Amino acid sequence: MIVQMEGVGLCGSDLDVFHGERLTPTVPWIVGHEGFGRIAAVGSDVRDRQVGRRVVVEPNYVCLKCADCLSGLTSACPHRAIVGLNVPGVLAEQVALPAHFAHEVPDGPTVEDLASTEPYTVARAAVRRSGVTTADHCLVVGAGAQGLLVCSILSRLGIEPVVTEPHAQRLARAQQVGAVPDDGRTGFTYVFETSGHAPALHLAAERAAPGATVVLIGLNSHTLPLTTDDVVRRQLVIRGSMIYDHPGDFTSAIHELSEARPGAIIEARFPLEQAQQAFAGAAERAGKTWISIGSHE
Repeated sequence: MIVQMEGVGLCGSDLDVFHGERLTPTVPWIVGHEGFGRIAAVGSDVRDRQVGRRVVVEPNYVCLKCADCLSGLTSACPHRAIVGLNVPGVLAEQVALPAHFAHEVPDGPTVEDLASTEPYTVARAAVRRSGVTTADHCLVVGAGAQGLLVCSILSRLGIEPVVTEPHAQRLARAQQVGAVPDDGRTGFTYVFETSGHAPALHLAAERAAPGATVVLIGLNSHTLPLTTDDVVRRQLVIRGSMIYDHPGDFTSAIHELSEARPGAIIEARFPLEQAQQAFAGAAERAGKTWISIGSHE
């Protein structure tokens, strides 16, 4: 399938590539994985996709044959092609991709919603896996894109999450999507760590109630700043959440777009010609950045 790309959201992993902190298989390289566009052509074997329809890209091409995929945990697929990282990305005018990783979207969502669909799916999968209920008290660590989306999802479930975030503008955005600022309280039954900042995890876990679940979404390469005493004596459950599982998480997220409005976390839009500026300032912006490709709405 060939997709005429219309937009690509920027993610922390894209910024790592841009700043040279994450190596790619070759240089030059095409970055970007949070993409959407319209189908320009389909192969002769494709029966369930139509030219002209708008799609969002599910940018983790799993094998669907290994033990993990067959168990339903496709997010653990050892053969996963990770768009923009180990296979070329989608920040281009046209891209070729497997048809079943291009999901048609209904009318209604804005282009900002479509640019935020992939990170929304990541956050939604983490909340799904956590087992959180409306009776729980939740702390969200970090109000970057993932933190904002987790706050928004929890709020839609009827939970008023508490968010801890040192960046004043990001904290303000979190309040706009239903969170309340951190007031130092303890006894949280769920803690969602979205920042990927290793020292934050220990401080957050200290505020969890005995028997609480700590959900790790943010990534870093450091050893966990927790001891077995921290976990065992307080009977904490540590739950990692890696991306999403194909195809259910993505299709469920797409059905919710018009109601969930993940595009509310967008702050800046740049044309493709200004991609350098988009990348250069993305880490400092309170909200999410995306790059528009071509003329569309």
